Amino acid sequence: MGLEGWLLTAALVVALVALGLTLVLLRQHAALRAELAAREAASSSGDVSVPSGPRLAFVANPSKNGAAAIKVSLLARCAAEKLPEPVWLETTIEDPGVGQTREALSRGADLVVAVGGDGTVRAVAEGMVGTGKPMALFPLGTGNLLARNLDISVTDREEAFRILLDGTDRSIDVGWLQVLTPAPVDDVAPDEPPATEAAGPRHLAPGPHDPEAAALAPADTTKHIFLVIAGLGFDAAMVADADATLKSKVGWIAYFLAGARHLHGRRLDMTITLDDHPPVQARLRTLMVGNCGKLPGGITLIPDALIDDGVHDVAAIDTRGGIMGWAQLFGEVVLQGFGLKNDLPNKIGRIDHARAERVLLHVERAEQVQVDGDVLGRAVEVRTWVEPLALVVRAPIPRLSTR
Repeated sequence: MGLEGWLLTAALVVALVALGLTLVLLRQHAALRAELAAREAASSSGDVSVPSGPRLAFVANPSKNGAAAIKVSLLARCAAEKLPEPVWLETTIEDPGVGQTREALSRGADLVVAVGGDGTVRAVAEGMVGTGKPMALFPLGTGNLLARNLDISVTDREEAFRILLDGTDRSIDVGWLQVLTPAPVDDVAPDEPPATEAAGPRHLAPGPHDPEAAALAPADTTKHIFLVIAGLGFDAAMVADADATLKSKVGWIAYFLAGARHLHGRRLDMTITLDDHPPVQARLRTLMVGNCGKLPGGITLIPDALIDDGVHDVAAIDTRGGIMGWAQLFGEVVLQGFGLKNDLPNKIGRIDHARAERVLLHVERAEQVQVDGDVLGRAVEVRTWVEPLALVVRAPIPRLSTR
């Protein structure tokens, strides 16, 4: 074969290879176009699983029972609901949720979900106040006070998840409490022995891992948010003495068992100032400032309290006569839950109500203070105030009346 023959053969080979490559490219291009057309058609008919809906951020307390399993379940449900990939942030002892909430917002969260108990809810709420973005609740723990007052189930997790996805956004008031005068550093709680060298200075320097010492120590003067009830006196002492192990086993009943130890405690000499009214002197067991009024166990402590009326309801509680006084007080609370009032004179167990935007309390001897079940320590003087409609929460859609 001459040179011309070899050149012709080579040209034919190159042409065949080029033709083969062209056919392969054309086939791939056609397949790609067909796939894109199928995706567009499926998308227009709603068949493609494209993530949509709000981006959720969960701020979770990892110390709660079952928290790890809840994380797996919640993330799986978000995937099943075809939601954008959520953000999961866990609280720490040093930061119980405020910083995590602000981080969630900075990462573009449309809805921040508090996964935990009252402390986690308070911390998330503090980070959400004034932002206009909604927060939702996924209750874990013992009290779950705000969830109960918003009629969010604390036992049905399917319902809680449904509400955070499909509920309605509602603006509510928040309360703030600030200790103006903490207990003197060397002051000893009335029912506690003084700290000894062997026991260590637990009244003077409580650590972050020692809640008992923190409850007995002077309260700090930082302002603290509350969403349900703040109190000074018996209620705070009851919360402080509730055993953590017992709470994990029997729930809110542990608070009542702790309260039994304080039934014979001393009454408080208290000066109360509501808004711009003159101060009033009173002897009480406890004074509570409520943003709303439901407590665990079906108890409604402040029946007239509304969570979005721009004012707080104040409950002054007193008993005399030992157990009989407490029994009458309990009966009074039960009756008012049914809309009934006991107007008998000379009651030895009573609860009196008032309303105010600002409350100033002063006691002769330092007492424990609590906000939504978190004990702050002991104080001589505190003030509270309301910030109207400052927080947006995801709540159940109101049910139609069944007449």
